[in-house]
Amino acid sequence: MASNSANAAMTRAKLFDLKGRVALVTGGGSGIGLMATQALVSNGAKVYITGRTKEKLEKVAKQYSEGKESIIPIECDVSDKSQIANLVKEIESREKCLCILVNNAGISGNTLQTEAESASEMKKNLFDNDKSTFEDWTDVYRTNVAQIYFMTTAFLPLLQQSSERHPGWSGTVINISSISGLVKTAQHHFQYNASKAAAIHLTRMLSSEIAGNKLKVRVNSIAPGVFPSEMTTDGSGEDQKSSIPKDQFEGKVPAGRPGKDEDMAQSILFFAANQYLNGQTVAVDGGYTIMAGE
Repeated sequence: MASNSANAAMTRAKLFDLKGRVALVTGGGSGIGLMATQALVSNGAKVYITGRTKEKLEKVAKQYSEGKESIIPIECDVSDKSQIANLVKEIESREKCLCILVNNAGISGNTLQTEAESASEMKKNLFDNDKSTFEDWTDVYRTNVAQIYFMTTAFLPLLQQSSERHPGWSGTVINISSISGLVKTAQHHFQYNASKAAAIHLTRMLSSEIAGNKLKVRVNSIAPGVFPSEMTTDGSGEDQKSSIPKDQFEGKVPAGRPGKDEDMAQSILFFAANQYLNGQTVAVDGGYTIMAGE
């Protein structure tokens, strides 16, 4: 049966076509960063990936590229402002614009026992514990919140240029937050959950201020549930992939499983391609927040 030409613009090939687009994914060496990288490069984008471990980045570039220089690794610690400035200069020297910025890099910080049978026990767990420090909170906020602010603002000119070079396109920032920033429980790490809540609000503030200055740059946030990554598992294999047993989720999540690579890839493509989405956070969590109660 012949296809109807009137529907051509609605095909998946057109709706999610990223040919000619340039992307940058922080923490692109594993986990959700790698899932985002695969989604973007598989649909035509040229993707720069950053991280603090050069070996991981080079593995990803070697295993997942779709041709010469379709994935380009650049070692960078995005919690350091001077390294961000150098990263901008590096991208500027290679590209005329940046179309998609995925702020994915993040850390979890120390975990603490939150359950207690008395106020004294709760104080002992949460205050007296040697792992409960201002430094831990500062490190988590530096990586999970401040770097989103500095990365986004540093790349604004290149993101705006992508809007000017591609008619009908707006430069887009996709912040990877977490459902941990939406739920009311601490989940044994107050600092991490508080930082992810801050990242979600920061997304909305950046979106508002950028739009208020009439720049054509969209800022949104994906709040993932549990996806396999080096943060949620013991590490990753030679393919830089991690895995989580499905049986751990029976009765805990309506989907009955952890997130798949394809779930995240579909989300990344939606956020990148949908030009009418701005200032939003969408939970991709298999229904976790329904059961947890926000």
